[in-house]
Amino acid sequence: MKGAFWNGKRTGLALVLALGVLSVSCSSASPATAAMFGVVSPKEISNHALFDIRGGAKKKKSRTGSLSKTVTGKKKVGAKKATEKKSESVNNALGDWYKGIPRFTKLYVNMIFLCTFVGLILGEERSQAILALDPMRLMYGLELWRPFTAASFLGKPSISWLMSGYYLYEYGASLEKAYGPAEYIVFLLTQISLLTVFSAMLGIPFFTQSVITGMLHVLSRAMPHQKVKWLVITVPYWTLPYGLMVSDVLQSQGSISAAVPHILGILVGHFYQFNRFVWPKTGGEDWLRAPDFLVDKLDPDAAVKNAAKESINKALSKRKRGKGKKLGSASA
Repeated sequence: MKGAFWNGKRTGLALVLALGVLSVSCSSASPATAAMFGVVSPKEISNHALFDIRGGAKKKKSRTGSLSKTVTGKKKVGAKKATEKKSESVNNALGDWYKGIPRFTKLYVNMIFLCTFVGLILGEERSQAILALDPMRLMYGLELWRPFTAASFLGKPSISWLMSGYYLYEYGASLEKAYGPAEYIVFLLTQISLLTVFSAMLGIPFFTQSVITGMLHVLSRAMPHQKVKWLVITVPYWTLPYGLMVSDVLQSQGSISAAVPHILGILVGHFYQFNRFVWPKTGGEDWLRAPDFLVDKLDPDAAVKNAAKESINKALSKRKRGKGKKLGSASA
């Protein structure tokens, strides 16, 4: 009896010890052991409970992803709209600038682009054969476009081409705004005619740079002593044509031939400026003035102003001064 009792007591104690070890091992089991025996630790139970309360880890991740996509999408749409608005504003600015160019200066600028395009399409040799000033073909072949194309060709697109085109636009627009379209046409025709003769004598095929210098010379003589900025120094306005000539000579490494177009431009510009503005003031005939029919057609406002000035001048010329009388003398 005693032996059986002690054997049962030992068996019960062994079961208690086994259960205790099993509980400890389950609470501190590794993930592999837990997965093997299907045991869930209290820590995992608490984590699962927390995720269930917050709505779950997967839901939170998908929510964040959808939000980021939405925010990113909005930014992309906004950037696209901003780019479109910017391009539209640039196009509108260019359109307004082009519309604001005076009409005959605009025509001249279009001629520059057309001759440049022809030069790019045909090549240097063929374009010069068609566009250059050729006195024999001009006189005997009646190729009357050559003086105008010779005054509108600046060569291939380059930095020099860009600067010359800008000067032509700037000085031409200033002249046309200051003197009116009719006077501007007379100025251009005078310059092209004289430069055609001089260039034919000297064998110069193109004289666009001479036209630009002539424009600048006429503008500078209107306000000769006004201070203007050229490069980094301040100079009188009348020195600008000579400054351009010097800069071109220096760029060509001291070649005197680079000064010839500027010298011709100064000469023909001075011819127009003297005969149009100086000679009439000395009592000479204003023979370079734009014809009345051209002024009436192109600039009716200027025609009205000129008529008012002429009527005032006539009234002043008819006015006669009487003989003066001494103070205190008796009247007859």
